[in-house]
Amino acid sequence: MPITRMDNVLVVVEDLDAAVAFFVELGMQLEGRAPVEGEWADRVIGIDGVREEVAMLRTPDGHGRIELAAFREPAAVRTAPADAPVNALGIRRIMFAVDDVDDVLARLRGHGAELVGDVVRYGDAYRLCYVRGPEGILVGLAEQLS
Repeated sequence: MPITRMDNVLVVVEDLDAAVAFFVELGMQLEGRAPVEGEWADRVIGIDGVREEVAMLRTPDGHGRIELAAFREPAAVRTAPADAPVNALGIRRIMFAVDDVDDVLARLRGHGAELVGDVVRYGDAYRLCYVRGPEGILVGLAEQLS
């Protein structure tokens, strides 16, 4: 078997505290925060003199993780507008299963999140929506219907 699991998704941010607070409000659990620098970091990412702070968060079931990184040196580079639409090339969103879309949406709005379109029903299977969080991070919410 070529892979054993998907370990994590990296999201580069400028305001690490705001991003951590957003994902904790969503229900993720902070595993830890740490500075990352040194020759090994330079070599693995291919950037000399890197200094960053990372935070690792995991889903409550322990199977999914997000690594948030704030680069101090060199500064992060914006490659697209913060509010790039869902059809822009590249990784666009992270989807999470939730018990109650309306509750999660209300809590995330307290962290500056905005509903992208509408909360919609996909047949009798799901209620779905997209939310734009701090720094333009796009998150999908899926509530399974019984």
